Amino acid sequence: QVQLVESGGGLVQPGGSLTLSCTASERASGSYAMAWFRQAPDKERAFVAAIRWSSQYTYYADPVKGRFTISRDNGANTGYLQMNNLRPEDTAVYYCAVTRTVITSTIMSAAAYSSWGPGTRVTVSS
Repeated sequence: QVQLVESGGGLVQPGGSLTLSCTASERASGSYAMAWFRQAPDKERAFVAAIRWSSQYTYYADPVKGRFTISRDNGANTGYLQMNNLRPEDTAVYYCAVTRTVITSTIMSAAAYSSWGPGTRVTVSS
């Protein structure tokens, strides 16, 4: 299993920005994909964004389109989630996840990912 380490969470005011990082323990290859999910208090884990590692094709959940950007640095085995114009409803624990064999039809599903990070908390509040 791939080991993942997330960083970059914290407290930010509404309208502010944060960048989350997720570093993997191995170099990506083949049909590798990284995704971010989030879980707010008393809610189920929800898809946020995903990136196909080789093509850098990206996918976003509707609530974050136009505000969040997912990217990756292949040499550093690290993925990023740039979050702009943050809202109180973005408050959650954010998890990164990876899969070595992504399928387009399931790329937004948590069940498609075999390795998960421990999560990093993001709080948007004034």
